[in-house]
Amino acid sequence: MNCTRRHALWLAGGTIAVCAVTRSSGAQTVTDVKMRGSARGEKVWFDPLGLSVTPGSTVRFTNRDPGNSHTVTAYHPKYFDRKRRIPAGAEPWDSDFLLPDEYFEVTLTVPGVYDYYCLPHEMAAMVGRIVVGTPADAGWEGLSEDQTDVSDQVLAALPSVEDIIANDAITRKDGS
Repeated sequence: MNCTRRHALWLAGGTIAVCAVTRSSGAQTVTDVKMRGSARGEKVWFDPLGLSVTPGSTVRFTNRDPGNSHTVTAYHPKYFDRKRRIPAGAEPWDSDFLLPDEYFEVTLTVPGVYDYYCLPHEMAAMVGRIVVGTPADAGWEGLSEDQTDVSDQVLAALPSVEDIIANDAITRKDGS
């Protein structure tokens, strides 16, 4: 069988199409968490406040607050000498300051509970919780036992792991 130029182009095009379909079908889902604030800036929050994802998921934190810069920072001794509130095998992160419409992404692979905060707005309870996987997953690490490194206001703002798993996502109690 002789391979004509037309056959070669057809085969090359088919190979490229198969590669493109394979690449897109394995595409990873990115879940967005928005950083928000009220018009006058008296309230700031993550939306959703609680999120359930599968191991290997990427979460994108996008600043949608036109009046403030924000960070998304994992509770971990690597950043600002905070107590660890993410699984032991997980890589901690700090986005640095994000201006309006900027974003930061993190891929979470270790099953467990991840608590995070906005550095300049933690005392306003701008905190969040991500649950990766379920307690049935191998290597699961639940909530931090340490309660001394965060305020009662922060602890009260964080939704329960059970509620997050049951609802996939939790918004603030006051609806904002």
